Amino acid sequence: MLWPDALRLALRAMTAQRLRSFLTLLGIAVGIAAVILLTSIGEGIHRFVLGEFTQFGTNNITVVPGKTKTGGTPSGLPSSARPLSLEDAAALERLPHVVAVTPNARGNSEVEGNGRTRRTLIYGVNSQMPAVFRGKLRSGQFLPADDAGSARAFVVLGAKLKNELYGAENPLGQRLRIGGLHFRIVGVMEAKGQFLGIDLDDTAFIPAGRALELFNREGVDEINLSAEEGVPSAIVARAIKERLTARHGHEDFTIVTQEEMLKTLGNILDVLTLAVGALGGISLLVGGVGIVTIMTIAVAERTGEIGLLVALGAPRRTILGLFLGEAVVLSGLGGILGLLLGLGLAQAIHLALPALPVHTPLTFVLLAEAVALAIGLAAGVMPARRAAGLNPVDALRAE
Repeated sequence: MLWPDALRLALRAMTAQRLRSFLTLLGIAVGIAAVILLTSIGEGIHRFVLGEFTQFGTNNITVVPGKTKTGGTPSGLPSSARPLSLEDAAALERLPHVVAVTPNARGNSEVEGNGRTRRTLIYGVNSQMPAVFRGKLRSGQFLPADDAGSARAFVVLGAKLKNELYGAENPLGQRLRIGGLHFRIVGVMEAKGQFLGIDLDDTAFIPAGRALELFNREGVDEINLSAEEGVPSAIVARAIKERLTARHGHEDFTIVTQEEMLKTLGNILDVLTLAVGALGGISLLVGGVGIVTIMTIAVAERTGEIGLLVALGAPRRTILGLFLGEAVVLSGLGGILGLLLGLGLAQAIHLALPALPVHTPLTFVLLAEAVALAIGLAAGVMPARRAAGLNPVDALRAE
């Protein structure tokens, strides 16, 4: 039997039972749509989270007090580990391939200015902070490059803090009280948005030495560095380790490179994407069971037709190919319908919720269609083998 004739026969068999074929096709379509929709959302969240972390640069390195393997604690929590000092940060500035270094001491405090009071996040940094975290100024200047131990009492406001305290008024040159200390406003930062639930615009930046005085601390929470682009972060991390070990006498700190963090985060998000895709795969499994059921019924209903084909000399492999082809065509059409449905739903959700990122890579589309065809092929094997194995005399007698 020629392929065009076999295809025509399979299509005629499908159109003869339109409702049944449509319901089978719909089962595959719903499964494919679920996989496409869930993986699109998962991949969109993947890209969004990685984008959030890379907005501050792609080659950043962080040093925190305490050795992780010997009981070091995350930054910001009480710890007996030896704190990192402003002198440590200054020593790291002279390392090769280091572009910028800033100490980082943070905490919450009341801020009073223009007759208004607001509790907000205070960052103690130095003049190189914008270079490390890609910060931009809206007006004025950032903190000057003063000596860490005698830095002048200047403050730079985040965009939201400036609006809350001064509205449309220009705050440059005005006095601001933070805790029990007084500062003069020298700059306002561009809006940065939120990062993992933290409003980066509702902040104030003061010299790290002043922050240690304000929060009554001996050392900074962490030291942030920016390395040259193209230089492996492992090389810079090794130099940092050698320099701080020489200063402290032993390794009582932890170095976290952005490359390692992004790799770990990427692995976690990949697992998340696969997990939500697997949930959609359950619908595909249901669709496969539907194909097995429908094709088994079709074999029972078309016993006489199968016997006639065999009696006329059709090889059993032709009978096998006819029923397999019918199953594959059903699943293939269902896959195409599912792709259109899944992509349409993904875009509709993105339009309704612009904050929810949605992205569908081409590889997901091709893989989903291939899976649909594979399910149709696998689900059609048993009914097709049964049809090909029928005795022609018994089949014609059944008719």
